[in-house]
Amino acid sequence: MKPPTESAPPATFTDRARRFLAWFVDPATALLLRLGVTPNAITLAGLLVNVCVAILVASGNLTAAGIVLLASGLFDGLDGALARRIGVTSKFGAFLDSMIDRYSEAFVLFGLLVYTGDHGLWLEQRLVYFILVGSLLVSYARSRAEGLGIECKVGLLTRIERYLITSAMLILQQLTIGLVVLAVLTHVTVVQRMAHVWRELRRSESASAD
Repeated sequence: MKPPTESAPPATFTDRARRFLAWFVDPATALLLRLGVTPNAITLAGLLVNVCVAILVASGNLTAAGIVLLASGLFDGLDGALARRIGVTSKFGAFLDSMIDRYSEAFVLFGLLVYTGDHGLWLEQRLVYFILVGSLLVSYARSRAEGLGIECKVGLLTRIERYLITSAMLILQQLTIGLVVLAVLTHVTVVQRMAHVWRELRRSESASAD
């Protein structure tokens, strides 16, 4: 009798999106490789694009900001793909990428904070604050879980889902609806990750007891 094998974890939306975008990522990384562009340069360029998005949002150019943000998503992950292609992946590179992602999201939210404050949208301004806290906690929950040896990619809103909702919200100029969805579902995701870690720790403790 063969011993039971562990089933592979289900593919996340991020995993599926990356496979879908392979038609773009593969030739783009080949071009960047020929141009001598480094993975860290792409990471920092992505940060600058998000700063531009924040400026567009703060100045009231919401649709333009949404289009730029949506387009920038095509380049998200190019740094990692390029690093793997040239064989220079490093722990610091992954760390830098994660930190820049947090800064990028925070800049866009800051742009929303400025815009909503300047236009007297007090409900929307408070929602932006809750989104910022939720998005940071989503990332922190995964980081803390991985520190405990638990993979934690579960939840409704990972970064790519937040980016897609934010892009659509800006392009359609539906701030209130988009911000409510983001504010609620980011914190739902935090709870989902907390519940996942709790279940995994209980399973591990039960296995140890046996």
